[in-house]
Formats: sequence, C-alpha cells, structure tokens
Amino acid sequence: MNINITARNTTIRDSFKNSLDKKISKLDRFFDNEAVANVTVTNENGRETVEVTIKASNMFFRAEKTTSDRLDSLDVVVDALFRQIVKNKNKLEKRLKKSAFDMAYEHDFVGSEDVYKIARSKKFSARPMDVEEAILQMNLVGHNFYIFKNSDSGDICVLYKRNDDTYGLIEPE
Repeated sequence: MNINITARNTTIRDSFKNSLDKKISKLDRFFDNEAVANVTVTNENGRETVEVTIKASNMFFRAEKTTSDRLDSLDVVVDALFRQIVKNKNKLEKRLKKSAFDMAYEHDFVGSEDVYKIARSKKFSARPMDVEEAILQMNLVGHNFYIFKNSDSGDICVLYKRNDDTYGLIEPE
C-alpha cells in the first residue's frame, strides 16, 4: 500500500512516520498493492488530528480522530478502519483480497453482522438551483445535507455541512 502524508500546521518527525508505516501495514493484508492511504495530520490549538483515507478498487475507507497526542489519534484511527473492514467483511470479501479474512479476528466480531433496514423512504423533486440557493434551502429546513439539481451543470448534487461549519459539495464525475 502506498502512503501519502500531508502535514498542516505541524511537522512530521521520522519517529511518527515509522509508527504510521507500522500501524498502516496491519491493514495491508486486506488490500492489493495499488491501494493508496492518504494521511493528513493537523495541529490546531494543541489538538492533534489524524485523518486516514484509503482508496482501493473504487472503494473508500475513512476515519478521523482528534486528541492531544497524534500517536493516540493514529491508534484510534487504525482501529476504526480495521473495525469497518472486519464488520463489513461479508460484503467486502468479493472486492478485497480473498485471503484477508482469516479466522484469527473473527471472534472479536461474532454476532456483529448488521442487517440494514430502511426505516423510511422519501421521494422529492430536485428542482434546478445554484449552490448558494441550495445552502439557503438546507439551512431553512435545518438539515445537515441537501440534494438538488445544479442549474449550472444539470447534475444531481449533494450539499452537506461539515464539522468546521463549512460546506461540502458532492458532484458526479
């Protein structure tokens, strides 16, 4: 797995890089050599945030944690990624390495097989609007996301509110 490290408002020491390589390599057995792990380390007001996004065969796995120590954040993130993969192993076995799921880790997640149940289905008409109008509409209805038809591109887009009170926009390629 290739690892790309980005530092924001901080510097990355070799000791952290070594720890990062060691911990991320635990996840290597699930992915082929073409998988890419993007790691972002941010320091804001003494709080260390570690975000890891793994892209492998058109799938994304992501975890983020903020603590006072970046190594603690890294530990939590790698554990969360591992749990995501193992928890959904039945759905992922066809896409990830076949030998990745051995019986060694099965006992930790016995009985955790999720059954996804759709509690509510809703239909709506996505009328054309620009992004600014979509933000206004989202805030008016009090939701964290809003689906709309972009008047510029004609595509169906998803607007969402991020944790830092900014907005994100998901558009199809």
